[in-house]
Order: sequence, then structure tokens, then C-alpha cells
Amino acid sequence: MKYKSDIMEVVHSMMEDAHKVGLLSDSKMKEMDRLCLTKITPLTPADIKAIRERELLTQAAFAIHLNISKNQVSDWERGVKKPSGTALKLLTLVKNKGIEAIA
Repeated sequence: MKYKSDIMEVVHSMMEDAHKVGLLSDSKMKEMDRLCLTKITPLTPADIKAIRERELLTQAAFAIHLNISKNQVSDWERGVKKPSGTALKLLTLVKNKGIEAIA
């Protein structure tokens, strides 16, 4: 998870604990998620290529860091496929914090 700030991470953690013991409803927990967590937005093929190039990585090396195939990176950069789920979260993390965040 990517938090908007360190304090939001602390607040979210406290609210998760309250939710686990039944002191916070599911709807309120979802609201806390929305308030505390960074929204993951789709990345364009150009965005993905720019992230990789900024990190000075080949498609093959980038793929190794993301635990995917080189062909998958190529498909994203050409717009043949779009990253989603865990892959999109990892890409967003690399975009925001650099490759060291997942290395």
C-alpha cells in the first residue's frame, strides 16, 4: 500500500485495528482507505517507458525487477496490453519512489 503521508499510514493502521475488532464499519473503513491511500491511476505506454528509462534499465532488467517477462514490458510500452493489479501498483511505486523501492 502507498500512503499519502507518514501520518496517514499511522492513522490508517489505527483504523484497521478498530475495524478488525468491530469498532469501525466496513463503509467507514473504505472511506479511510480512500482518504489515506494514494490512488493508483492507469499509466500510458509513454509513462511506463519514461519510468524505465529514468531508472536506466533495459526492458529485460526492468522485467526482472517486476518479476514479469520482457515481452510483457514491451507490450505495455507499445500499448498492446495495460498493466493492472499488482503490476500497476509496483509500477506506481517505482514511479514515485524509484526502483530501489522494490529491489
